[in-house]
Amino acid sequence: MHGIQMTMKEEYTDFAMQKSLELLAVDSPTGYTAQAAEFVVKEFSALGFKAQKTVKGGIIVDIGGPDAPEGSVLFAAHTDTLGGMVAEIKNNGRLRITNIGGLNANNTETENCRIITKFSGTYEGTLQLINASIHVNPEYSKEPRNFDSVEVVIDEPVFSKEDVEALGINVGDIVCFDPRTRITASGYIKSRFLDDKLSVGILMGLAKIIRDEKPELKRHVYFYITVYEEVGHGASGSIPENVSEIVSVDMGCIGEGLQCNEHQVSICAKDSGGPYSYDITKALIEAAISADADYAVDIYPFYGSDVEATLRSGHDIRHGLIGPGVYASHGYERSHKDAVRNTLKLLKAYTTR
Repeated sequence: MHGIQMTMKEEYTDFAMQKSLELLAVDSPTGYTAQAAEFVVKEFSALGFKAQKTVKGGIIVDIGGPDAPEGSVLFAAHTDTLGGMVAEIKNNGRLRITNIGGLNANNTETENCRIITKFSGTYEGTLQLINASIHVNPEYSKEPRNFDSVEVVIDEPVFSKEDVEALGINVGDIVCFDPRTRITASGYIKSRFLDDKLSVGILMGLAKIIRDEKPELKRHVYFYITVYEEVGHGASGSIPENVSEIVSVDMGCIGEGLQCNEHQVSICAKDSGGPYSYDITKALIEAAISADADYAVDIYPFYGSDVEATLRSGHDIRHGLIGPGVYASHGYERSHKDAVRNTLKLLKAYTTR
């Protein structure tokens, strides 16, 4: 029972954390993911695995393994994140934005951001409440925060719509928010967009284990790093023909009524899309137990995953969902090195003999 635990070297957890840190530094709101995809291709290629881009911009990584009667398994994680898009250039030189994915104005207010123009470079700004000075606005604390009540204040001398247009900023330009990534001495990782770049780093860690230790794989394994998960159609296509099972490796939910914490790997039994495969969920639990991984089983009340997009697109596959425990989802998120280690333990046990 403890053999897998003994062979899980700390370097693999450290490697997964480091690659997550590097990927978090690459802006990639849904629709603006090319640089992050290039990073993913480069890293998996450096580990010796074939990484190929799909037409839509995702990456399929062939990890190898035998052709088993039950078919191949694919692990899906996503590198697209929440973000914003310029929806209107106001007459006063401020920007109204629309959210990409589930970005929430309540926890994005006062965050630094970058406006990525299509032809004129990048500009900095800050998302602020309209009339944001408390000494001027007596209703500051009472006003609702939504994307009609906040605006991007551009860090350039602009005072009119014409001033902004002269910079080359236009409707449809991407707005990227500062992730503010930190790893503490106690092992916590804090950042926006741990959902789901932490799990992409974990899959890189698993690839390193497979490369270095050359364990016997139970069946053929693929990784799929998607780029449209946050808007619901990330893994809806480009599934290799022999795949019969997909496990989403996404963030594990933490909150009232749930068991998981930031040190565990979470196994999801059901989310907004309904129950996951009973057999796959059971097998994931068995793998966690065999690897002596600290885990929790939970039901996520407001959640959807890449594998559900695969099912809705008509693929006949079994499905599951796991991920490191992440607190404050879609906000300033937090997890721990322990959760990364426990997720790696489970994945190694699930894929190898």
